[in-house]
Amino acid sequence: MSRTSLAIALAALTAASPFNVHAAGRGAMTPATLAKACEGKDEWADPAPPARIFANTWYVGTCGISAILVTGDKGHVLVDAGVTKAAPLVLANIRRAGFNPKDVRWIVASHEHFDHVGALAALQQATGAKVAALPAQKAALASGKPSADDPQFAGLDPMAPVRVDRVLKDGDTLAVGNLLLTAHATPVHAPGSTSWTWTSCAPKLGCRRIAYADSSSTISSDGYRFTDHPQRIAAIRKGLPVMAALPCDILLTPHPGQSEMMERFAGNTPLADNDACRAYAKAAEGRLAQRLAKENAK
Repeated sequence: MSRTSLAIALAALTAASPFNVHAAGRGAMTPATLAKACEGKDEWADPAPPARIFANTWYVGTCGISAILVTGDKGHVLVDAGVTKAAPLVLANIRRAGFNPKDVRWIVASHEHFDHVGALAALQQATGAKVAALPAQKAALASGKPSADDPQFAGLDPMAPVRVDRVLKDGDTLAVGNLLLTAHATPVHAPGSTSWTWTSCAPKLGCRRIAYADSSSTISSDGYRFTDHPQRIAAIRKGLPVMAALPCDILLTPHPGQSEMMERFAGNTPLADNDACRAYAKAAEGRLAQRLAKENAK
């Protein structure tokens, strides 16, 4: 993305939001309200209202792409940013939920594709937040270019480069006051794929372990064969068991449809399920096996 494009995106952050950021009290911001607003809408930049998922864990993304705000007394952490056009929507949702975007201390990401980090540079500049990432993800964020060994490389758009303030290792924690988020290397979907876990607690409701598991799909650009890249297959087979073992009472994913988040938000199925991450990884293992069998058949 050019400097001009980034400037346009930043200017849009102050533009009017499709939602009145002062219109509703926090009591109206339920997952069911979000699910209803997004019914029949799953485009990446389809506006969505914010919603309290559980305790201090909030949904502030669009209908088609998740952005999660974890709030605390000493500041907040934003997980994922969305496409470039989503920057003003995410910022407005943080405000509408009753929080000051300037109190976002850190922004982290699931993986380094434009649909999840396209807005990251604009949001970093608007909030003043720092960015943390694992090494493989850091390289793509800092350059604004996807990794050449990404199976989807040929079909990925470039991004505005991002200043990465901290390089993480697998298992490192990110602390903001009493908030503690743990990074898990899960290189299934992309080389820098990262899953995030934390615990949210609410009076009378107890605590829930939240797992923001990265995308588990093994898709690629046309012409790419996983069987020609054994190191990629090895990374996937290393990452899937990590996903399965995440501390996981409530599963959230970068694309809501990957884990039927909106259906769970609507109350059609339970929001909390401590087997959700295992089932999520197991389904991905099956899809990988089918992909490899198809390639071998050819």
